[in-house]
Amino acid sequence: MARIMKLGSKSEVFHRDGQTWLCSTGLPSDVIVEVGETSFHLHKFPLLSRSRLIENLIKGYSGDDEKKCVLQFQDMPGGAKTFLLAAKFCYGIRIELTALNIASLRCAAEYLHMTEDHGEGNLITHTENFLNDIFSNWTDTIKTLETCEEILPYAEKLHIVSRCINSLAMKACADVSLFSWPMSENGNAQSPEGNNVLWNGICSAAKPQSLSEDWWYEDACLLRLSLYKRFILAVESSGIKPERISGSLFHYARRHLPLLGSSRQSSFKGGNYASPASTVSVPLSETDQRNLLEEIVELVPNEKGGTPTNFLLRLLRTSMILCARPSCREKLEKLIGAQLDQAALEDLLIPNMGYSVETLYDIDCVQRILDHFVLVDHEAVESSSNYIVDEGQLMGGSQPLTPMTMVANLVDGYLAEVAADINLKLPKFQSLAAVIPDYARLLDDGIYRAIDIYLKAHPWLTDSEREQLSRLMNCQKLSLEASTHATQNERLPLRVIVQILFFEQLRLRTSIAGWFFVSDNLETSQDPTGNLALPRNNASANAGATQEPFLEADDIMERVSELEKECLSMKEELDKLVKLKTKGGWSIFLKKIGFRSKSLSYDPKTTKSSDSKTSKPRDSKASATASFRNGIENHNNGESELQALKEK
Repeated sequence: MARIMKLGSKSEVFHRDGQTWLCSTGLPSDVIVEVGETSFHLHKFPLLSRSRLIENLIKGYSGDDEKKCVLQFQDMPGGAKTFLLAAKFCYGIRIELTALNIASLRCAAEYLHMTEDHGEGNLITHTENFLNDIFSNWTDTIKTLETCEEILPYAEKLHIVSRCINSLAMKACADVSLFSWPMSENGNAQSPEGNNVLWNGICSAAKPQSLSEDWWYEDACLLRLSLYKRFILAVESSGIKPERISGSLFHYARRHLPLLGSSRQSSFKGGNYASPASTVSVPLSETDQRNLLEEIVELVPNEKGGTPTNFLLRLLRTSMILCARPSCREKLEKLIGAQLDQAALEDLLIPNMGYSVETLYDIDCVQRILDHFVLVDHEAVESSSNYIVDEGQLMGGSQPLTPMTMVANLVDGYLAEVAADINLKLPKFQSLAAVIPDYARLLDDGIYRAIDIYLKAHPWLTDSEREQLSRLMNCQKLSLEASTHATQNERLPLRVIVQILFFEQLRLRTSIAGWFFVSDNLETSQDPTGNLALPRNNASANAGATQEPFLEADDIMERVSELEKECLSMKEELDKLVKLKTKGGWSIFLKKIGFRSKSLSYDPKTTKSSDSKTSKPRDSKASATASFRNGIENHNNGESELQALKEK
């Protein structure tokens, strides 16, 4: 409930005639007070009995008309509207002090020197007491602070602004969890309807409930930038959580920056507060929006994780549109880089706003952000003696994902999105991909997909450039699905395909060697008669159950030996293939292992093959690629047979 203080008891005697206020007391006026374009025809005695300034001016007046002096107050705080209230107070007429007029009336009382030594119960005392009452109420304090904008020099001199801000900051920083129900300093206040309980001007249902930490965000958005900035600084100095500051900044930016509010995502991830319901109330010019954005960025907490990454990226996008200062963009890039592992791919796709637009997305900006992340991550590793990067643990997948691993997945996805841009130069693609260390990628399927898209969009690359691009991925860290696709991918260099086939062969040999080890252990666990060594008490009971699985042991070992011979033969053929350079050599190999290939486009989600539209004869490289797929199929068949042997 809004606070009101009533002063005076006499009935209204003032009435207005155009730009003139007249006092109908039955006595002719003997003083004219001019405030701006408005004049007041008043009487000397009521005024000089309350205002020392008016008393001094009347005593020193030396005008032509000694019976009616004219006083001019062109710099009256609050103007004619406020002086009217002060004049009514001098006459003892009823007036009401509210949150909307208290600041200007307090300044006017100071301006007119309406002190206690010039009259008991004077206006300064009443306004000061009401101000102190206002400070106990959140909503009234907000309203009072808003009105200070018009009388800022006077309000600053009397510390009204600072007292309002300190009062608001104290309430905003209060721990709402300490209260089971919001309470005002004067206890519960019932609304006029009697059904609601009011706390600091906020009306809620009578059922007890607690407030969320974002309860003050909307009200703070009502303040102009200069006052809002001082309020946020006061809140920050009180030790409030950085997340609550960034939440308020988000609401303020959404209300006053239409470019930020028109972003693709309207929700604020990472916070427990909703988006502001209202939109921009007063349109701002582009210059004002740029200044406001730069001020907001200065207020963004520097703590890592204090501000959601998607909000920082939206601020960065808006700063590029508004051509903000380089220092503003640099701060945002560093903050984003420090917590890049929390970013989403769709937020990272920042359109290129440069004058010389080469690529669709701002690759250079993402490169700088990524460089900041690598620097921060490296410093974090060095500062922590217990943090050791174990590549084996990363590959095993038993440990939770590290920030570097999450960023690796993010960068691979980003590269796949921008790779289709025909204007993206190879050095930029390589530079962005090479920032991620090899250990950070659990699998290289993502970078392989990005490379494949880039090769498809840039068919004019030379063999040397294709080789350089392929070095960005580790052929040993491709999944079986990706390896199968790669061996049929005619866009990849031949050397890369051979490497992938070789590593697939090594996997098969490792699997076979493992079964040899298992078989040896099984043999050593048997007794001299060929039966499994069992405890004496259970030997006779389990003899029949244990002999039968090992009757075919010789057959299993024989089949494993055959598979090993097939793998050795495959390796010999591959070794010959690497040495062959002429087309005749390819023909000899194809006669031994003939197969027709199909062109594929790799996508780890769909992995669909697209048949070529024509049946033109393949060149030597295409035929060789087809034969490689035959080798992979033999490998897969070998693994299937091994699996069948395991089941036996």
